Amino acid sequence: MRNKSLTTIITAVILFAASGIPAKMNAQTPDADAIIEKTSQLYEKWGGMDIRFAANIRSEKSGTSESFEGTILMKKNKFVLTTPDMKTWFNGTTQWTYRSGEVNVVTPSGSELRFLNPMLLLQDYKKDFNALYIGESTSANAKMAYDIALTPKKKDDIEKIEVQIEKSTSLPVKLVVTMRNNMYNTITIKSIEANNPPDGIFTFPKAEYPDVEIFEL
Repeated sequence: MRNKSLTTIITAVILFAASGIPAKMNAQTPDADAIIEKTSQLYEKWGGMDIRFAANIRSEKSGTSESFEGTILMKKNKFVLTTPDMKTWFNGTTQWTYRSGEVNVVTPSGSELRFLNPMLLLQDYKKDFNALYIGESTSANAKMAYDIALTPKKKDDIEKIEVQIEKSTSLPVKLVVTMRNNMYNTITIKSIEANNPPDGIFTFPKAEYPDVEIFEL
């Protein structure tokens, strides 16, 4: 399941472009947009992020499930994703995935990128999704967190995205992506650090892989 599905499924992790000043939150019913926009401002301040995550990908249709850990270095809508058996570069337009001595080159669609890296969605979620505050919960770090549900305004491959955002840091700590084909991607963020790498790092370094086979899909 991991080949194509994995390259169109993850990461971990966190692209929020600031889209305004957070609205004042009601003391009893927090405003979902205000919570997400506060996170957006934090990312904008940092410029980029270095993330460690754990992921679980489950298919109810095939009855399969896999779990793994990885890292993702992000800047705006660019990222480098590393997992135990593959590495993916995305420079904002083109995606290169290296695995088993070969590289597949694609131009991913919006839905593919959202499932691969649901944090990218939060950059401009208001365009395609509605945000709804659904309650509070305790994060894996034993801290209180807001729970936000994002649902598409129009029919989309993604049915919904549930985001858990820690109250004390305004950082996302868990995301669950539900697809209409009964695929589920759960990303638990283990750590996030500020980072602002050069843009060139997000393009496949061909010179470092001189003998690799490259396939343009």
